[in-house]
Amino acid sequence: MHTKLTKMKQILLMVACLTVALATKAQKVIVVEKSSAQSLLDAISRANAENADTLSERLFILIPDGLYDLGETVLTRISGHNVAVIGQSMEGTIIRNQPDVKIESISKTAVFQNRGRNNYYQDLTLKNDLDYYAAVPDGRAVCLQDKGMRTICNRVRMLSYQDTYYSDNEKCQHYMQDTEIHGTIDFICGAGDVWFERCRIVTEKRTLGGDGVNIITATRTSDTPWGYVFNRCTIENKVSMFNYGRSWHTDPRCVWLYTTLLTPEKLEPTRFEDEGMKISSNYFKEYGTMDAQGRNITPKSNVVTFTLRDHTHPFVAETIMSKQEAKQYTLERIFGDWQPDRELKTLEKQSKKLKKQYKMN
Repeated sequence: MHTKLTKMKQILLMVACLTVALATKAQKVIVVEKSSAQSLLDAISRANAENADTLSERLFILIPDGLYDLGETVLTRISGHNVAVIGQSMEGTIIRNQPDVKIESISKTAVFQNRGRNNYYQDLTLKNDLDYYAAVPDGRAVCLQDKGMRTICNRVRMLSYQDTYYSDNEKCQHYMQDTEIHGTIDFICGAGDVWFERCRIVTEKRTLGGDGVNIITATRTSDTPWGYVFNRCTIENKVSMFNYGRSWHTDPRCVWLYTTLLTPEKLEPTRFEDEGMKISSNYFKEYGTMDAQGRNITPKSNVVTFTLRDHTHPFVAETIMSKQEAKQYTLERIFGDWQPDRELKTLEKQSKKLKKQYKMN
């Protein structure tokens, strides 16, 4: 009898060891030293090396609350694939850089430059602290320059002024949920199909004095059919007037569905910027816009004459969608076999367990 119990214990021990080994193999984890920018950079370098293959297993970088000050370091590249960058909390985990105003540029200033496939960002703040109001003539300072594919951002706060978020891949598909993006002009810009779900869009002061007009988006849709889709998002306006966006170039597309405007009186009458940069024609639409009390405040019609800056190439368009048009915008139609909302839920559960395991809750 004693021999049978001993063998049974040995079998159970072997099963337990095998389970632990499999779990360890399935989840690769790097824990960053609290408030150490160098530890964060080392973790990213390691993740880039370990997950250089697109078929690499998911790797998690866990970042405790704290300030990770990168100084003048720009374009910290995340080139690994299937990398999950997880902060402890959106407002407590802050990754900051402060580029010299002399290098202000949409392509030279980013806090993070994502180049990987299927990367995931959660519970953190990216802050580009370039001195925007001192930059002449522009203050282009990017938080996330995304050259990757199928990136998911979940509860990510991006703090800057111009060109805050830049989807820099003509064929990309990205998904953002419960994310907060701050800025003044063209602060959500770029290419590809990007879905923004329940995001908070915050317009800062266009100038120190508060005058001028904020322009939220600048799209350049070329190789994808849908462009930017904002669904059930909220626009919080600080001081300056604002509009939904303007044309960048190629075939710009941007729609706003069931948007809540906290200060609808600050939205320009044309609702979209009527002067494009390199093209006037566009597909700019809205449907189901509401005020803070949930009342539908969408105009029945909003016909805009779009032109270039020199007022040439007029393009007349109705910007209010029909109900049937709005129904065409679903995750299934836009992303096909990719289900980012479901993937987000799975990664959120895994992250929650890891945070508990590493005492980050």
